[in-house]
Amino acid sequence: MGLPTAALALSFALAGCAGSGPDTTATTDHQAAASRTTQAAPGRPAAGAAPSAAAQALAHLPGLGPHTEAEIPADTRQVVLVTGRDKNSSDSQVALYERTGEGWQPKATWPARNALRGWTDDHHLDDLRSPVGVFTLTDAGGLLPDPGTKLPYHQSHSFIASGTGFDGEPLAGAFDYVVAIDYNRVPGTSPLDQTKPQGAAKGGNIWLHVDHGGPTHACVALKKDAMRALLRALDPALHPVVVMGDASSLAR
Repeated sequence: MGLPTAALALSFALAGCAGSGPDTTATTDHQAAASRTTQAAPGRPAAGAAPSAAAQALAHLPGLGPHTEAEIPADTRQVVLVTGRDKNSSDSQVALYERTGEGWQPKATWPARNALRGWTDDHHLDDLRSPVGVFTLTDAGGLLPDPGTKLPYHQSHSFIASGTGFDGEPLAGAFDYVVAIDYNRVPGTSPLDQTKPQGAAKGGNIWLHVDHGGPTHACVALKKDAMRALLRALDPALHPVVVMGDASSLAR
């Protein structure tokens, strides 16, 4: 499938959002698509808004059906829940939950963006959709120094986003902070690692990264302050995962 010229403008050191080495340059698997302003969904909390301290613990994560919930590992006590507005929308919301003896406790919510064409259960390279599923979160990195995360953090000048998105939004700073989503990658490696166990055709190198002002190629993007807060909150001792997809898919 041919991509618009603007999509090819986003590059950094390693193919797909990762690559063969820290000093090479290649096109990423989450290049920006058409830029447009994301409007908050009705009732969506403001960016970074923390739920009330008196919020009641939840027995189940909101919006998840039995199939999705069953995919969350038994030892997971921290979930980043990404809920897309609908199957073909690039608007989504991210909510952070932690499980205690009393149930799931909401910690924070932020508006977010996902891929231009929405979501898919069968992601492939350049389909401009984000993959639906439950994926571990094991590794982080970015152009900027570690903001205080407990995850392994790889700072590198290879985390460079340049050029503009489809609608002209600048991409600079999109990779200041990233968390690698363990879709078609080897956990425990740098986000820049190029290894794709399922093959290149299945895409990969999909990250949580800084919002550049438009939909993504396949990643999930949050405002910079939200990414800092998320990085500081994620704790490998809690075996964090991301649960991501459109609302109807998550409800299965």
